[in-house]
Amino acid sequence: MYLIVALGMLVYALPSISFAGGFSWAALFGAVWAGFALLVIASHLHILIGVDEAKQKALDEIRKEKIKQWQLKWPEERKGQEV
Repeated sequence: MYLIVALGMLVYALPSISFAGGFSWAALFGAVWAGFALLVIASHLHILIGVDEAKQKALDEIRKEKIKQWQLKWPEERKGQEV
């Protein structure tokens, strides 16, 4: 839904941004705004396409290993605190 809204805003705003007059604050603002809108669209497409599924799986494996290490470390820390 946000992807469609961002595309609609970009399509609506691009014709009204004028670069013909040279440098102006309005043109600079329009270019920066369009850049941010393109970043939002690109991030939504990245999530929809699922480019980083393998990366997410690798991060899940690392997270599981860290949890195992912490669980093994907890009894050792408790023994040190009791003494």
